[in-house]
Amino acid sequence: MAEWCNKTPLEWQDYINKEVKVTADEKNEYQGWVLTTDPVSANIVLANFLEDGKVSIRAIMGHAVQSVEILKEGNDEQKEKLVHLFMPVESKTYSQDYLEKRKDSLKTWLEENHIPVTESGRTLCVAGVLTIDPPYGPENCNSSNEIILSRLQGLVQSHVTPT
Repeated sequence: MAEWCNKTPLEWQDYINKEVKVTADEKNEYQGWVLTTDPVSANIVLANFLEDGKVSIRAIMGHAVQSVEILKEGNDEQKEKLVHLFMPVESKTYSQDYLEKRKDSLKTWLEENHIPVTESGRTLCVAGVLTIDPPYGPENCNSSNEIILSRLQGLVQSHVTPT
């Protein structure tokens, strides 16, 4: 295996969302899911999900890494857990079914009110100048035009979505 610090950031990225065993200086070994790697310092951030529902985060300095062995590939569920680790609690509580209903309801309501709206994946695009991301609330609206942003946020706020 090539020396860790000699790898490129793209090579380090291949380790993200995988369970690994890291051997560092003085034969210290660490095991966990790779949350991220730092492209400048080669540091590795590992996450371990504990039985009590908590998460242990450990950073290993890149210069100390001697070897990294992939133990297991992450499945979709594991990737979701890692992606959502540092998101606000309320953003984790929505099911895909709920989000789909909210998106469809808001899109239908906008169309009924003659506001042009299209879908791009999970994002709604309003009149080509504003986007609304999940979970489709006023705080999820984005636009460089502050007048349009403010007006659409007011409309979205007034729209009652299914629970």
